[in-house]
Amino acid sequence: MSRPPRLWAVVGATGTGKTGLSLTLAEALAAKGISAEIVNADAMQLYRGMDIGTAKVGVEQRRGIRHHLFDALEVTEEAAVAGYQGAARRTIDEIFARGADAILVGGSGLYVSSVLYDFRFPPHDDLVRAELEAELERVGPGVLFARLRDRDPVTAARIDPKNGRRVVRALEVLAQGESTHGAALPAAPVLWRAATTVVGAQIERPELVPLLDQRVERMWRDGLVAEADALRARGLEDGVTARRAIGYAQALAQLRGELSEAEAIAETQALTRRYARRQVSWFRRYEAIRWVDARVVDARTLVETTPAD
Repeated sequence: MSRPPRLWAVVGATGTGKTGLSLTLAEALAAKGISAEIVNADAMQLYRGMDIGTAKVGVEQRRGIRHHLFDALEVTEEAAVAGYQGAARRTIDEIFARGADAILVGGSGLYVSSVLYDFRFPPHDDLVRAELEAELERVGPGVLFARLRDRDPVTAARIDPKNGRRVVRALEVLAQGESTHGAALPAAPVLWRAATTVVGAQIERPELVPLLDQRVERMWRDGLVAEADALRARGLEDGVTARRAIGYAQALAQLRGELSEAEAIAETQALTRRYARRQVSWFRRYEAIRWVDARVVDARTLVETTPAD
């Protein structure tokens, strides 16, 4: 190999073609004699069995390319970005040791940033978190969010008020004497690896919204409710993180009779649209990012126009 291994990141909103682009990018690198392996940076694709609702690429669709950190957790386990950061960086170091490029792919902004940048996490306390999660179950996220807004308005402005898990995490940090949560993209981010190329997949919102709505409808047709039902037997409803995933939470509500199918689909569509907007806002802050339409971009051109470091 004539150059040191490179870290690529394929990021962007849900439904913009990141998975397909990561595969064609790996093939374009292979055509240049450069091996490449793919590393997952989608929090929900870490979960074993959560396939339809996360649009996870199946083993038979991976074109012989090695994939890492997919199906790494049971649905009863908690996905934590600090733990993910260590696992992802170790995986990338191992890929580099084999002389291959690593392609980080996903839309979970905090997860992606934790790998790409010099990103450190605030302290953790299991007891405090358990107390806050119990309070969340009793009173809902609104009360906790109001408390967070009073104590740390900067962090509150970055968090979805309905995302109880993130509200709890922010309050947990404040309870340990920290002045702010701190887990956000730094104002002047420093890359973890200098040889890094970030590619953003984008589709303009007027075109993306109907695509997202259709995608949700297709997930229901493809059996998301049956998948969620099967995962209940494996403890999905007891999972701290997995049971709250967009689509799965609504499928579970449908199974419990709390939502009709039409209501579950409509709620999932609304949440997906909102999530996509937040993803775009997150990745827009990346300075050195090459925005492309993954449906038409030539991955070979991306490879050939990336300067060697």
